[in-house]
Amino acid sequence: MIRGHRLPELKYVGNENKKLCLHLFFQIIGKIRMALTPRKNHWWYITLYVYEKGFTTGPVPIENGFASFSMCINILDHEFVIIKSSGESRSFELDHDLSVAQFYKRVMELLKELDIEVSINSKPFDLGIDKDFSEIDEIYGYDAVYATSYWHSFLWIDSVFKEFSGRFYGKTCPVHLYWHSMDLAVTRFSGKKAPQMPEEARLSDKDAYSHECISFGFWAGDDNVQEPAFYSYTYPSPEGLDREELEPAKANWIMSNGTPMAILTYADLRKEENPEKVLLEFLESAYQA
Repeated sequence: MIRGHRLPELKYVGNENKKLCLHLFFQIIGKIRMALTPRKNHWWYITLYVYEKGFTTGPVPIENGFASFSMCINILDHEFVIIKSSGESRSFELDHDLSVAQFYKRVMELLKELDIEVSINSKPFDLGIDKDFSEIDEIYGYDAVYATSYWHSFLWIDSVFKEFSGRFYGKTCPVHLYWHSMDLAVTRFSGKKAPQMPEEARLSDKDAYSHECISFGFWAGDDNVQEPAFYSYTYPSPEGLDREELEPAKANWIMSNGTPMAILTYADLRKEENPEKVLLEFLESAYQA
């Protein structure tokens, strides 16, 4: 529970390594889920989910669908857990000295103990790290305080995004966490095909943006936007989008990859007396724009 029902403090600057360590943990379990889960449009089959103890893959099918397992980064108890539909489970503690390499090796060992066979591309995706997970000894520092604030924030945001998602009757993705960029997102689709992307565009982008969409999300900061923020962008972006008004007044448009993106910082939302109302107004104003 968020103490006093107030949003916890969450900062990027000063927590870069703590966030990166958690991000790499997410990428490892996300890639395992991707390797074993049947394909679904727009990469909906690779994502993670917020749950009552932390973050989970949800059920991953094995043995031709006659069994399944889930992997959970249990922030509440600070442990990694694998649970198999047979009732078997394995776990290990998440502590400050646990490196990415050690996390990867232990996860793969536990999968082997449970007779779950999987092979993944073992290099981080889109993080500028040219090493296998098994070689990343220099990145460590699971921080219980940061991880708890991170999860509490996402737990609340997940519930608000689900309320907003329920307002739309068209095609909508689940509220889920994309591990490549570590953002919680929900996307609406118009039903129309989007213009074909250039041949040199990444395969991941071609599938994600095969149809017109508007995406709403939250991420905990990066080198470009160095504080946690909510966002919305539209693909393809309508002419003059960034001239439309947003709510609240502190929200603004920035340019991202050549198109307008609506931004509301987490720090500004924390100052609001009714953050749920204000966040819903931001999301709705971006959609109406």
